[in-house]
Parts: sequence; structure tokens; C-alpha cells
Amino acid sequence: MNKGKVLVVGSNATRIEIQGGGTGPTGQYLNETVVPAMALVEAGYEIVLATPDGTKPYIDPVSDFAQHFDGDVTAHQRGRAFFDDYPAMVDVRTLRSVIDGGLDDYAGVFVPGGQAPVVDLMQDADLGEILRHFHVRGKPTAFLCHGPIASLAALPRAREYRAALIAGDLSKASELAKGWQYAGYKMTVFSASEEKPIEEQILHGKLYFTMPDALRRAGGDVTTTPVDFSPHVVVDRELITGQNPRSDHPLAAKLVEALDRAAVSA
Repeated sequence: MNKGKVLVVGSNATRIEIQGGGTGPTGQYLNETVVPAMALVEAGYEIVLATPDGTKPYIDPVSDFAQHFDGDVTAHQRGRAFFDDYPAMVDVRTLRSVIDGGLDDYAGVFVPGGQAPVVDLMQDADLGEILRHFHVRGKPTAFLCHGPIASLAALPRAREYRAALIAGDLSKASELAKGWQYAGYKMTVFSASEEKPIEEQILHGKLYFTMPDALRRAGGDVTTTPVDFSPHVVVDRELITGQNPRSDHPLAAKLVEALDRAAVSA
């Protein structure tokens, strides 16, 4: 039985800006994408994958290993096959086409992480329109790892907010953040300490801002675990956020629970 449609929002970014100029490699994490998506399918939901330009998200190669699937080689292979071959993962839509087709058809929305959302989704006007729609209606809205940064797309001037953070103009950023739909919400996101090994070993440079700081400046009530890379999920009203890659299964469970609960009360 089809319980309804859930929108999975992917990123098209492959590079991310680093301090001092230049960029480092980035992408979307495989496990963060497929573990919740597969859980939704197994729970009876239809998934629709959409990205800003309608092409398939680029999977960050550093995530394409069994270690991100609890060391389970079979789980990794199954997840990779799902991403490569499952019809909804192949038939990618644009965010605009999803809006034009009618957002009322969707029961919820999910945004996975990897650093890629920090580049495009965080400032995407179409995603902002989608998030405002789901917020007003109180429909389950889930973000994982770096994914919560994409919630800032709901700002009316999201692109300018991001630019102010990169420029270090924090007073301007605070002004641009006024009226954010998720201000006051409890949430989590990839922590600054978790970011350090990626900056040192993969990017070979520092990002212009940390994820918690970017959300806190906009009014988010952000908490992160004292132990890096331990699972952590926060639920506040319709918003469901997971801190890191290891939060994939717990976040998926909370999202399915919220969708099922919403369906019963509808």
C-alpha cells in the first residue's frame, strides 16, 4: 500500500569554498541519502528525488565505503545499488517542477547531508518555497548531518545571508536572518569539531563558517553531542534533525514515525 509521497531533496554541488580562496571537493553522502530513503520505501512511502538542476546528486567518494554502513559490506552494496538503480533515484526532478506539480501531494520532505547542501541548497529559492510550504502546514521536515543548513533556504534573502557569513559580516547576517521560520526550534547539525578532520584531511583548508554558528545566528536552538560522531537526533514540532552520518538510522525511524502519525491524524 502506498502511504503517500515524500520529497527527497538532493544537492548538485561538487566543490565548496574554503578560506583564502579556492575550493575543495565535496558531495552528498551515500549512507545519509539511501538509509532514510530505503526506510521510507520499506515503510510504504513513495519517494521522489529532486535537485536544483534536475540531475542526480554527486556522491562524495569518501562516503562510498562500508564503514559508513556500520562496516557491513552487504549493506553498503545494497545501498549503492539502490542509489544507482532504484527508479526514483534515477528519475530525478527539478525542485521547480515539483513545486509546479503541486506540493500538497507530498506528506513530508527529507534533505540528506554531506557538505554539498552548504553550497547550493542553503541558498536555493525553490527549496525555500518548498520549506515554507511544509512549515505552514506542519508536515514532517527532516534534515541530516550538514542537511540542516539547507533549512536556511527558507529565509527570504537566503543567498545574501550566506554571502554575509562568508564575508564575516555577522551584523548584516543577523539582520538578514530576521523572520526565519525555524527560529526558536530545537535542532542539531554537524558540529565544528566533527568538521575539523574533513577540513584537515580532505579540504586542506577551513570553511568560512561552522554549521552550528550559521543556524544559531538565524535563531536556531542548536545542540550537539559531546562525543563526536555519536548518533544524535532532535525532534521539535515538524522539524527532525540528525547530527552526523551515524544518525542515519535513528533519523529515518523518527521520520517514518512522524509521517505515520500525521497520516493517522489527517
